[in-house]
Amino acid sequence: MVRTKKFVLENGFTNMPKEEDFKLIEEDLPELKEGEFLAEALYLSVDPYMRAYAHRLKEGKTMIGLQVAKILKSNNKEFTVGKYVVGHFGWATHTISDGLSTNADYPQFPYIMPDFGQLPASLSLGALGPTGNTAYFGFTEICKPQAGETVVITAAAGAIGSHVGQIAKIKGCRVIGITGSDEKCKWLKSIGFDVAINYKNSTWINALSEATPRGIDCYYDNVGGEISSSIIQRMCKDGRVAVCGSISSYNCDVHSLPKATMIQPWIVFQQLEVRGFVTKKWSHRWMEGIKENLKWIQEGKLRYKETVTEGFEYMPRAFIGLLNGENIGKAIVKV
Repeated sequence: MVRTKKFVLENGFTNMPKEEDFKLIEEDLPELKEGEFLAEALYLSVDPYMRAYAHRLKEGKTMIGLQVAKILKSNNKEFTVGKYVVGHFGWATHTISDGLSTNADYPQFPYIMPDFGQLPASLSLGALGPTGNTAYFGFTEICKPQAGETVVITAAAGAIGSHVGQIAKIKGCRVIGITGSDEKCKWLKSIGFDVAINYKNSTWINALSEATPRGIDCYYDNVGGEISSSIIQRMCKDGRVAVCGSISSYNCDVHSLPKATMIQPWIVFQQLEVRGFVTKKWSHRWMEGIKENLKWIQEGKLRYKETVTEGFEYMPRAFIGLLNGENIGKAIVKV
């Protein structure tokens, strides 16, 4: 018999989540049935989307999330002992799965982690997993970047934003990142961004104007709100906007969201294409994105950074820290 630890939702979130909103419990797992396997978590992902999707959870349910785990026992010939599996198993140390998807937004999960050679398994949660594919498909398929174009990215020092910026450089674009600290700006410049702007500086919009004298061709939007409205006002004719998220509103009451300047006049007169997306659309091409990102990493064209919290018991703290912008690159928890 195996005993698992897991975090369940103790209280529905009101504004910013708090550590007391989660409860750590332990429970015994049953014996494996035919077709099932037992997996032990190695790394767990911490992502902004968890805040947006948590309203779907009922109190007492295991907190949602992706993890890479090692298969300890198996009665499933597709998921054999010793392999690493990537799955939406939530905030739990041990999971029994039948190998079927439990998340309608990601029907391809769980799956056996591809061979990354000497690269860490944690990349299955980041650059060589959902993060990398969100960046790859959202940017290349919606923004359709052309060499010489100007690209702006918000939450640029986060896992997705920093990945998008590097793909844009690979595609020959001029890349401007919007982020929340001078330290993060310095890091963005170190990985190839042409310009990095701290939006917490009162003159950030002037800096953006100076950096985009001919306007913006592509905008990869992770934050929404007034920052996005300001950026969209500088878009070129026939510009493309990929809307990946709206971090600025995740901790707000969904019935009383913050207001932002209207962007419709610029959408109309600049004939912009604005499209929101989730990576479910490209689930049938999942391995294509992973292989392309892996190739770029191996060629030295794409760099990754992880902010690692050690200890399963610190999952809530890592999650809250992410929402406070404490991470650079991908936030993960090592069990």
